[in-house]
Amino acid sequence: MSKLLTNAVRTLSSSRKPLHKPLTFAASCLLALCVASESFAAQPTITPTSASETSQPGLFDAISSRAKLLAKGNFKHFSGKMPEALAKMDYDQYRSVRFRPDSSLWRNEAQFEIQLFHAGYIFKEPVVLHMATNGNDSIVPFKQEYFNYEGTAAKLAGIAGKDLGYAGFRVHYPINNPQYKDEFMVFQGAASSYFRIIGPGHAWGLSARGLAIDTAEPKGEEFPIFREYWMLKPTPTEKHLVIYALMDSPSVTGAFRFDAYPGANTEVKVTARLYARKDIQKLGVAPLTSMFMFGENSVNVSRFDDFRPEVHDSDGVSMLTSAGEWIWRPLSNHRGLHISSLGDTNPQGFGLMQRDRDFNNYLDAEAHYERRPSLWVKPENSWGKGRVELVEIPSDSEANDNIVAYWVPDEPMKAGDSREFKYSLQPLDANVPGQTGAKVLRTRTGWGAVAAQGNPPPKSKRQFAIDFQGAELGNLPANTVVEADLSKNAGNFTDLHISKLPDGKTYRASFKFEPDGNNAIDMRVFLKANNKRLTEVWSYVWYPDDIQ
Repeated sequence: MSKLLTNAVRTLSSSRKPLHKPLTFAASCLLALCVASESFAAQPTITPTSASETSQPGLFDAISSRAKLLAKGNFKHFSGKMPEALAKMDYDQYRSVRFRPDSSLWRNEAQFEIQLFHAGYIFKEPVVLHMATNGNDSIVPFKQEYFNYEGTAAKLAGIAGKDLGYAGFRVHYPINNPQYKDEFMVFQGAASSYFRIIGPGHAWGLSARGLAIDTAEPKGEEFPIFREYWMLKPTPTEKHLVIYALMDSPSVTGAFRFDAYPGANTEVKVTARLYARKDIQKLGVAPLTSMFMFGENSVNVSRFDDFRPEVHDSDGVSMLTSAGEWIWRPLSNHRGLHISSLGDTNPQGFGLMQRDRDFNNYLDAEAHYERRPSLWVKPENSWGKGRVELVEIPSDSEANDNIVAYWVPDEPMKAGDSREFKYSLQPLDANVPGQTGAKVLRTRTGWGAVAAQGNPPPKSKRQFAIDFQGAELGNLPANTVVEADLSKNAGNFTDLHISKLPDGKTYRASFKFEPDGNNAIDMRVFLKANNKRLTEVWSYVWYPDDIQ
């Protein structure tokens, strides 16, 4: 139990009224801190959804109340100290400090196991890990014997004290076969709210985040952090894990609940209760962060000097609107920072997708980009009016996460406001469950000149070829007339053609356009026959400065 909570118990325990149901020690400590302010409204009660949670009734509500109380005060930066040798670890040293699997929490006691990350290197702000089980709440102490210090890290053994803490943790579960527990969820680093989830057969790729604040705004982005976690020990046969987290930042605090259901269809349900300290200019809900260096739709690929045809963790944003329209927006690595958005009210879902699952399109036997997961966000409560915002940041290295997507509510969040967002996160391959129409297979673009043309047009005249495949397109009668519905916000379009490719099941929509000066062009295309829509919407923003 933290010092802050201990002091609260000492001060308030004599004045606290008895409750109808006795709270666990952890929940009582948190509640004691919260009742110090009479202004707090009671939090809605969470009904336990797992066997482990029944031993901690009211804990999430108490953490939520603590977050609300923290929002009344000023943000405080981490004030602890880390031994200099750990803070100055280099990358190779940090990799040489390895957690011992036989020290895993819950080892041989549950389907899940927890392995811990050593603090140090870039992870200079340890998190507080609580083990909430059987009516107790104990902080997981740092133990050097949990780690092997190998190679250049050998001299670091014995430096850390028992109060060091950890950089985070990873959760293991047998998602690929019953004999081995693979890691499927990772929380690492208190300096942010990043975490990762994968499903069977996936390699690590994009990240999720708890919250994004003022992303790509001129004043700079604010990165909320997860300061503390509560891990509820599951029963030996339980296949559902519950984790709570306390968020903090200069502008907002929050309580997060993660319900993890690993397996063939891995899913993590998230409940985020947010409390604003200050007015927030741009709130990014359920943010996803990924990497796109170059792909099939890229221009000026030669600047990368790379043997691989494509390099990316994700190749597009997919969205299902409230009206049931599926939208696909391919990603790009532009010359300048660009922000685009897709507006809606109460969307049914969105995600960063890695649709291309063919090794031959990457030829990378080490990174295995064809195995990187897609991640789908499905709202579970009303999100109101807003937009899915896509931020594409210029990058010349695959080591940089240069893609961010998140939901931005139209209603601003002001100081003193509270919001609750519920959603699920599903790591997927190429397809989103429930999408039945034909999808965009690939997007290609190039100069819109004709071969050997005597007076060629400027490079700003472009040609696009969008290939659609799947669903009804592969079984249309031979005489079916397939048409393209093309719309745009500016520029002039010519030479629109629809053709069936040699495989007999793929249709191509191709066209040329000329922009209006340097104005961005927002385009939409879908295929139809007999006034019936056959495909999702290809949505693309072309920036003329990409070819300058």
